Amino acid sequence: MAAKDDLSTSARELLKKVKRRYMESRDFNGLHVSTTRNSGDEIETAIELVVAGLIEVVGPSDYMNIHIRPWPSRRTVAQQIEELRGLSDDDYGVCLYPKARALKRLKLPKKFEDAPFARAMARGRSTLELAFFSPDVLEGYRNDARFRFGMSDFGINFWLSDEAYDNKDEPKKDKVGLMHLGFAYDMRQYDPEVADAPIVRRVAAFYGDLDDLTPEHQQRWASFQVDLEGIDPHPVWYGSQMGHWPEGMGPFARLAQELKAISDLFENVWGARLFRSHELPEDFGWILRADQREWDHFIHSFDKLLSDNIDGAALDKAKVPHVNERGDRLGTLGRLELFMTMNHVKADAVKWALKPLRAIRAARQKPAHALRTNVTDHTFIRKQRDLLHDVDEVLINIRQWLSSHPQNRDWKEPWPDAKDYPL
Repeated sequence: MAAKDDLSTSARELLKKVKRRYMESRDFNGLHVSTTRNSGDEIETAIELVVAGLIEVVGPSDYMNIHIRPWPSRRTVAQQIEELRGLSDDDYGVCLYPKARALKRLKLPKKFEDAPFARAMARGRSTLELAFFSPDVLEGYRNDARFRFGMSDFGINFWLSDEAYDNKDEPKKDKVGLMHLGFAYDMRQYDPEVADAPIVRRVAAFYGDLDDLTPEHQQRWASFQVDLEGIDPHPVWYGSQMGHWPEGMGPFARLAQELKAISDLFENVWGARLFRSHELPEDFGWILRADQREWDHFIHSFDKLLSDNIDGAALDKAKVPHVNERGDRLGTLGRLELFMTMNHVKADAVKWALKPLRAIRAARQKPAHALRTNVTDHTFIRKQRDLLHDVDEVLINIRQWLSSHPQNRDWKEPWPDAKDYPL
């Protein structure tokens, strides 16, 4: 690589233009170059800078929007030069970006001093490069009533509510939101054969999004940042960010779909919906911190979504008694068990089906009647995954059984080929 002092005068001038465009544009944009805007000599000057290792080229083969640098160039210097020399008047052109080496000694404006992710971009980070964080960075937003917080199987987003944003007394530093956050996983300690081998969950964010946070929130996020080694973003989330449609669903989406399907099928036969709702509560999702308090809250919400969500009036429509043969009053799970055995499901199959639901109910009742010490347990993430899998498997079996009823012959599964992602 050539030293800057070895550059031609025209190369030094072009490098200044590239750096100025990068630093003064709103989103660290590149300098647009095309044969209709630039002469052949200027393009050759750009090639001199590419060879010197001071700039890189982003063209349509790199990313659909060439005006942002998505990641450090994945192409060789020779390929970048070939693209520059191959430009024609029919091409939109390419953009030139300064590499970290060209920005290393650049004096940064004061606004970058307290904004670590903006500073990283100013030093050459790319818009779609990923940073990873401990998931408890999200707790403050989830627990703050000013923010709207949404969580899916594969990602998260949050933003300051419109009411809070428009409130003139709201601190400017908190007028933030991140809409492209994903989950990521470190599986280096995981062993499916070892019961207490942990799964480590992380949060993935793009540098270009972190750069949009206020300096105060950038500093907060930086305090939760973790090393990149061994962490992979969830493939469904990352694929969706790159414009690919998901080919499957996670356990929470599967749960909602099965609750709806079971209620639809039940209603077709008995004229009432078995579950009052199939919508998942806003705060029902992956635990953000592997501790007892988070786990107990998850179990409490899960039981409300399952046992507490069963409509006794629907079981009345199916003529399910409220008492058993001994005259003992039955709860909702007991009545559901009786409903299944009344409709020719073998007793052992029913007990298998209701086992995870009863386990959730028992786990919910335990913290209600005892003082609990909040402890960290890194196996909770794995336990949550396994419990969701068990419940989804049960619901799928119940749905398949109900769909075999003669009155459900025309029912079609919404997404029969969907791949199931356990995490």
